[in-house]
Amino acid sequence: MDYQRPNGCHEIPHDQLDLRPDAEVDRDLIKPPPVSSAKNIWLFWNSGFSGLHPYTKRNVRTWHRRFSRSGWTVRVMDLVSNSPLNINNFLDTSDPTVFPKAFREGTIAGTYGPQHTSDLVRWPLLLKYGGVYADVGMIQIGDLDRLWNETIGNPSSPYEVLSYNMGGVHDRALTNYFLCSRPNNPMFERCERLLLALWDADGGKTTTDGMHASPLLKGIPLLGEGDESLAFEENGRKFEAPEVSRMLTDYIIQGQAMTMVMGLVDEVDGWNGPEYVAKHVYAIDYMEGSQWINELTAWDGPEAFRLMSLSLPKEGEKESDDQKKAREIVEECLKRSFGFKLAHGLILRVMGDTLGSLWRRNEGSDVVRGTYADWLRFGTLRWCQDGLPESLKFEMMEPYKKGPLLRES
Repeated sequence: MDYQRPNGCHEIPHDQLDLRPDAEVDRDLIKPPPVSSAKNIWLFWNSGFSGLHPYTKRNVRTWHRRFSRSGWTVRVMDLVSNSPLNINNFLDTSDPTVFPKAFREGTIAGTYGPQHTSDLVRWPLLLKYGGVYADVGMIQIGDLDRLWNETIGNPSSPYEVLSYNMGGVHDRALTNYFLCSRPNNPMFERCERLLLALWDADGGKTTTDGMHASPLLKGIPLLGEGDESLAFEENGRKFEAPEVSRMLTDYIIQGQAMTMVMGLVDEVDGWNGPEYVAKHVYAIDYMEGSQWINELTAWDGPEAFRLMSLSLPKEGEKESDDQKKAREIVEECLKRSFGFKLAHGLILRVMGDTLGSLWRRNEGSDVVRGTYADWLRFGTLRWCQDGLPESLKFEMMEPYKKGPLLRES
């Protein structure tokens, strides 16, 4: 079946893509070349690329197929003994200025320990080597290489950080599932110091539970604060919205650390976060930029899965209302979104199944030939948007905090 390319997209020339069989691409992913530039795409999975679920392997392969011939190297970092991609081969995991006690001693615990382990490698990798950090659940759609070359990779560009921002132009909430910078970025260096301090409080934490209440974060709104729709029931217990807000903030404490640094003014240290953000952060609206399928399906994961699993009309068949909706979702996503984040983790408790969790449970459902899911997959590999996503027009805002980064207030 030939899939129709949406208006606003162009076909990527075949010589710019690595279209070899999966097994050959996988060999490159398992043993990539040494770091030689800032054009690195970092990912992390405790058990490495081989341990990924099949649908996330497809995500990673597409990163490689799309961008390796433009000079990018994809690395799925891991904690596997004797693996060339073990994090120990790239960072000093015994250094307390790089990793907190729980990481160094292997005592990170809790339901979301693997997610928080991955949180703790992101900034150290970017600070030492530069490039892109992306979650393995991140599907890339837009032209990363072109955007990098026009922003972070361009010495004449003012932009030094690239990410998605939750909320509008008046919000400071970068997503940690997609972060880009050159090495030694001053904002990420301060974010790293703050995150380490949160983990090392009280002699060293083993989970992020309760970190939302740290005095180092005083004055920052909690995630979803005031949103009564966050309440949910689980095993007969009702979780009220304020408690869920605290849970979400603990879960994404790395994002909370970024928000504080972006809102910090420390004259002694020479840091003005609000000014830095206004001048140097290229922030894509996260809803249109990376959550568009969720938005178009009212964050109903089973509905998104049902629509993406439908077959396209056969020749001569009339398009049904459901097929029309599915087509519009695929076309809009390919035309308008820079990426798409397949959601997992705590969100499953709060909102139920997501498209990502259902693709995981129903292996191969994202690549059934002739379905809208496969059309989406095909488009993210073979086509590229004509334009680039715009950055939110940040302006200077009042700081959340004045004074030293690590002073309790």
